[in-house]
Amino acid sequence: MPGSDTIAYFSMEIGLDEAMPTYSGGLGVLAGDTVRSAADGDVPMVAVTLVHRKGYFRQRLDAVGGQTEEPQPWSPEALLTEMPARASVSIEGREVALRAWRYDVHGAGGVTLPVLLLDSDLPGNAESDRRLTDYLYGGDERYRLCQEIVLGIGGVRMLRALGYDSIRRFHMNEGHAALLVLELGFEEMKRRGLDEVTREVAVAVKPMCVFTTHTPVPAGHDQFPLSMLRRVLTDYGDAYN
Repeated sequence: MPGSDTIAYFSMEIGLDEAMPTYSGGLGVLAGDTVRSAADGDVPMVAVTLVHRKGYFRQRLDAVGGQTEEPQPWSPEALLTEMPARASVSIEGREVALRAWRYDVHGAGGVTLPVLLLDSDLPGNAESDRRLTDYLYGGDERYRLCQEIVLGIGGVRMLRALGYDSIRRFHMNEGHAALLVLELGFEEMKRRGLDEVTREVAVAVKPMCVFTTHTPVPAGHDQFPLSMLRRVLTDYGDAYN
């Protein structure tokens, strides 16, 4: 139940089922193991990822040995439960609506741990925004930034929309969900009746955040030009100066 979960685990990929291409390799497999271990251990946790409607890619070799890649489309509608709540994020000044699909991981002791898979493929969104949750690690630098806005900021907002108000720790599995820190800071700012995020706000949010890195070299962490960030991330106005 939402009120009993105290940990939110964010990961760009989670290996849950062979029929769901929501992972590509080690990071996703480890995330899936973490989720299942939490369910087995009765850890009060909810997980958040993206739905990746077209998966990572399927690799084939042609008649002359050339490598080709093709999408791995699948149907969340057939395997998951659509949640009734909606959330939204602002991207380049456009409101992008989000829904969540739920997958239940059943632990050895009978505990059920929910995994929320965020999806931007909704009527009313711009066509390009509907595609933001299509591909795992697909697209260009802007596409990746938009996905990380959906995961980090949209993920926190979806949790709130679904009634997860007792989260005490937000665990970021690698840096893809790092923008959730901005949303937590914005929430704390509003709770204090402030107009901008102060150092005191940052100090209050810090103990809520846990980070695991799997690739401890600079190339393993996304970096975006400040000009792109200012153009694409349009949710917070002057709160972060």
